[in-house]
Amino acid sequence: MTVTAAPSLTSVDHYLKRRRRHMLLLIATAILTVISLFTDVAIGPGGYPLSEVLQAIVSPADASRIVGVVIWDIRLPVALMAIVVGMSLASAGAEMQTILNNPLADPFTLGVSAAASFGAALAIVLGIGLFPGAEALLTTLNAFIMAMLASLLIWLVSRLRGVSVQTMVLMGIALMFFFNALLGVLQYVASEQSLQQLVFWSLGSLSRASWPKVGIAVAALVLTLPVFFIAGWRLTALRMGDLQARAMGVNVARLRLLVLLCSSLLAATAVAFVGTIGFIGLVGPHIARLLVGEDQRVFLPMSALTGALLMSLTSIASKTIIPGVLLPIGILTALIGLPFFVSLILKSRREVWG
Repeated sequence: MTVTAAPSLTSVDHYLKRRRRHMLLLIATAILTVISLFTDVAIGPGGYPLSEVLQAIVSPADASRIVGVVIWDIRLPVALMAIVVGMSLASAGAEMQTILNNPLADPFTLGVSAAASFGAALAIVLGIGLFPGAEALLTTLNAFIMAMLASLLIWLVSRLRGVSVQTMVLMGIALMFFFNALLGVLQYVASEQSLQQLVFWSLGSLSRASWPKVGIAVAALVLTLPVFFIAGWRLTALRMGDLQARAMGVNVARLRLLVLLCSSLLAATAVAFVGTIGFIGLVGPHIARLLVGEDQRVFLPMSALTGALLMSLTSIASKTIIPGVLLPIGILTALIGLPFFVSLILKSRREVWG
């Protein structure tokens, strides 16, 4: 009696199996994010029963007026802003790591967040507006403009002859220290009231969220994510190196500029509304990369969902760690991200030195 060996899986079978696994991971992460969103809405100082919260969300007309106002005017904008900001920062970090081929790149480490903080400080401490005629949105617009200027400066440096992607990363780190130094000067000369407002803003907070701000942040995602998806195969090719990407017909310089501007738009919008939020753009993409790899078709949505889930869980933690106290969300993201950042540095060191 002869025993025939089982037929081995073909490369197509392996591909289909991997795709199914990736889809299941995306669906599972999306479900967890939705659960976290509802949990974030349900938790708060009012202590309303879950049934009342769900009724206020599903059928606002049948809910009591107080619960309806608390849910729709306070909690829902905050919970949704956490989701949108997490998606924005993680998507921006994922594409910055892709175009710079550096695992430590994200809006925080490249100085974009520090530039936004300095722009906000100009409005808070000195009352200086970088965009005339917009006094109502002075802080937000200042933060946005400075973040975009920092990104453009990094790109302009990249256009110089002989400048590598490592130089761009070092330039971003230098900008981060430069803007932090300028921010320190403004903190030193600020009045007590301005200093308190500036410190509160720089620590990062979702408490200023509102429906118009959520709408603008969503609009930034709607404008930029399609650009990332359209450029997906070129970004995947860029991960193999500049020479390989050029051999495949990719205009590397133009792609870097386009992606850097779109990533900066996402980061600047997020930071302008909620203050400095560190490490979400670093941690989210790395978790996504561990789960689904480098293929932009699944890497980008997984990064966005992971960032949204992390921010939503952090928002929940900010309300529950110390009962009755709402902790600044930027402090918690830093506490979560710093150990991860150190582990990445040690990993990079081992790869370099063997």
